Amino acid sequence: MNQLISAVRICKEFHVGSSTLKVLDNIDFNLHRGEFIAIMGPSGSGKTTLLYILGCLERPSSGSYLLNGVNIIEASDDELSHIRANNIGFIFQTFNLLPGLNVYENIEAPFLYRSLDDSRIKGRIMDSIAQVGLTERVRHKPSELSGGEMQRVAIARAICADPLLVLADEPTGNLDSHTGMEILKIFKKLHANGSTIILITHDREVAFVADRIVYLKDGKLIDHASAPEQKAV
Repeated sequence: MNQLISAVRICKEFHVGSSTLKVLDNIDFNLHRGEFIAIMGPSGSGKTTLLYILGCLERPSSGSYLLNGVNIIEASDDELSHIRANNIGFIFQTFNLLPGLNVYENIEAPFLYRSLDDSRIKGRIMDSIAQVGLTERVRHKPSELSGGEMQRVAIARAICADPLLVLADEPTGNLDSHTGMEILKIFKKLHANGSTIILITHDREVAFVADRIVYLKDGKLIDHASAPEQKAV
């Protein structure tokens, strides 16, 4: 497998008054194309901060980071925006859907800033909607959808442009256990179809759907482990 991410000695510090809070402490992290990795740890462990750095939403205080061969540390803000728009699909716990837009329009919104012809965009959107099983809900607005359906829309939006990397931050955190398992089935299917995925969670059962688990505690990487064999999700 080709290496997609190489992050070495990543540190992240925040300055609060005269104090310095170190959120990440010398993190080494590698990811190959086609991998499905869960980053697991308690609240405050630094896992979301690490995800934001890997997703080019934040810059580390120090360290080196190559994404698909690009030196992210030296990239300009405009270059980072381009990388996020064209290479990374984000899925968040709170869905982040636009309430005035329907399913199709929410997924279409990121394409308004790209130079693709309308027929190509429509084909991609309808394919992503079909992948998450929402074809019959395509004209519904978020207020007309369940929590699980809203998260399916968020997943469809993230995968629509066929990104190099899918990043999911507690994607089942606002869902009941049954609905959460249905969402995890979609992630397993995406991975089986070739997607590279990093999933943030504090839930061991959620983490076990991944191929490999990375454990964080107090900003430090404390363990790497292959996920044990689990019954089918």
